[in-house]
Amino acid sequence: MNADPASSPPQTSLGFVEFVALMAAAMSLAALSIDAMLPALGDIGRELGTVRENDAQLVVSLFLLGFAVGQVAWGPFADSFGRKFTLLSGLALYLVGSFVCFQAESFPLMLAGRLIQGLGVASPRIVSIAIIRDQFEGRQMARVMSFIMAVFVIVPIIAPAFGQTLLLFGSWRLLFGIFGLFAIVLALWFSLRQPETLPVDRRVPFSLRNTVRGIGHVLRVKSAFAYTIAAGLVFGSFIGYLSSAQQIFQVQYQLGKLFPVYFGVLAVAIGVASIANTGLVIRHGMRRLVGWSLRGVLVLSLGFLVLVVLPADGHPPVWALMAYLLVVFFGIGLLFGNMNALAMEELGDIAGVGAGVVGSLSMLISIACGTAVSQSYNGTVLPLIVGFAVLAGAALATTRWAAS
Repeated sequence: MNADPASSPPQTSLGFVEFVALMAAAMSLAALSIDAMLPALGDIGRELGTVRENDAQLVVSLFLLGFAVGQVAWGPFADSFGRKFTLLSGLALYLVGSFVCFQAESFPLMLAGRLIQGLGVASPRIVSIAIIRDQFEGRQMARVMSFIMAVFVIVPIIAPAFGQTLLLFGSWRLLFGIFGLFAIVLALWFSLRQPETLPVDRRVPFSLRNTVRGIGHVLRVKSAFAYTIAAGLVFGSFIGYLSSAQQIFQVQYQLGKLFPVYFGVLAVAIGVASIANTGLVIRHGMRRLVGWSLRGVLVLSLGFLVLVVLPADGHPPVWALMAYLLVVFFGIGLLFGNMNALAMEELGDIAGVGAGVVGSLSMLISIACGTAVSQSYNGTVLPLIVGFAVLAGAALATTRWAAS
């Protein structure tokens, strides 16, 4: 917590459990909007007339692009107009995007709607991190983020099964109606229960000059810049997995409706890691855990790559692939909360802009890296494993530069 009580923001009237649940719900809207769509990608591509099978992945990529760009805009808004106004404005834009997708009769219009959705949903993500940074710092912030990530991870566990179930009762359009309903419930919950954590006297007047100055400040803080890049590289490998998971499990391994089960099991590994991190980060510190995790993912991926290339020709048994991914995702689960906390550690005075720049830059890097991995899908898991290895190695080198 801040050392000077006089400068501390008003404390939330929520209990800790409800606070964690609310922040996790706000951050999980983006994950829900991606993971619940995965079982429907094939149907969307067929109904809206995609040319290539890999084109359906753009339903994920355009959403993430909007998500990345939106964070740069919402960060300064959060510092200028307060946390609550910013979040509610973003949810309103998200509702517009959901309606466009619901009504879409062409693939370009679907992609436009997903871009708008991504722009809007960036607001809850930015506001959540800013609120957490308003009230916590250092290892305590990492601990709170780990609790939130532990709740947050429930979404990728159940979302694909949820989406698959909805497809049994209606078309993929029903999903966008559910997304809109979730956004409305979140807006009401946030409006009624979460106090404003940024007092008026601490707000920064909104102007392009102030925004550019804030962005420049973030980029000049070496640790923030380095861990932002590292987070983007790590999340890039995960986006590569998200974008190609439906093809890997449903097409390559022909698992059909069992896809949500396998996807959910892998998400559990991230949840377990997030829960474990709440204690590990206090004992060992963020930087040490980040180093251990990156080395583990790199070494494991290189070893598995040898096994996959030689005897399996890019198509290992599904149990072997699952075992590998479970360990990798445990390592990634340790990285998510710690890297975000490390990037934000020295940005407490501009938490909104800081969260926006960190989130946007890391997401743009991850989209570029993840799209390169997923678009390289060739009917084997080789591009995915190479992606995990290369990006973990690059992230490790970046964190070493941060410590130099």
